[in-house]
Amino acid sequence: MGRRFAELAFTPLVKEQQQLHGSRQAYARVEQSNYLGDTLGPEEQEFIHERDGFYIASVTESGWPYVQFRGGSKGFLRVIDDRTLGFADLRGNKQYISVGNLEHNDRVALFLMDYPNQSRLKILGHAKVHEGDAEAQKLVKILRVPEEKTPVERAIVIHVEAFDWNCPQHITPRYTKEELAKLLEPMRQRIELLEAENAGLRATLANRS
Repeated sequence: MGRRFAELAFTPLVKEQQQLHGSRQAYARVEQSNYLGDTLGPEEQEFIHERDGFYIASVTESGWPYVQFRGGSKGFLRVIDDRTLGFADLRGNKQYISVGNLEHNDRVALFLMDYPNQSRLKILGHAKVHEGDAEAQKLVKILRVPEEKTPVERAIVIHVEAFDWNCPQHITPRYTKEELAKLLEPMRQRIELLEAENAGLRATLANRS
C-alpha cells in the first residue's frame, strides 16, 4: 500500500478502529512511507489490461453507496497514462444511477478482480463523464472496442488518486469458459489420445475375430 491510499482511506474513525483492533501501528508506518502509490506502474497496467470487467462504486446525492459492474472484452478499460483510465460506457438498462451520481460527486472506487489467481486491485479516483460534444466523440473513438456491437453512450475518464493491492485471503477462485478451456486443454488432448488408442485396439481385435 502506498501513502496516498492511506491518506484517503484512513479517516479518524478508521484509525480509531485500527487502534482498537491492534493494526494501527503497522498502518501508521505506511502513512510515513516514501512510496506514494498514485501512479500505475507496469504491473498495475498489465493487470488492468487483462481484465474483462470491474466494479465501480459511486455515491448518491442522499449519501448511499452504489456499486455497479462494468464488463466487456479484455482491455476495454484502457490505461490512457499512468494516472488516467478510461472506458466507453455502453448502453444498459437506462437507470443511469452511476452517471447521475457522478454529477453530484465525482469520487469513485474501482475493484478489479482476478479470481483464478486470487488477486484484486483497488483504485480510488475522480471520474469525468464526456457525452454529447466533440471531446466525447474523440474519446469514444479512442476508447471503444471495435468488435463491440452495443451502442456507446458516453466516455468515462478516471483520474487515479491512489491504488492498493488487496490480500488474496477469502477470494474464491472462479474461472471463465476461456480460462477453463486453457486449464483443461492437456486433459482434452490426453482423452483424444486415449480414444484414438482405444479405437486402434478395437480395430485390432475386430480383425483377429
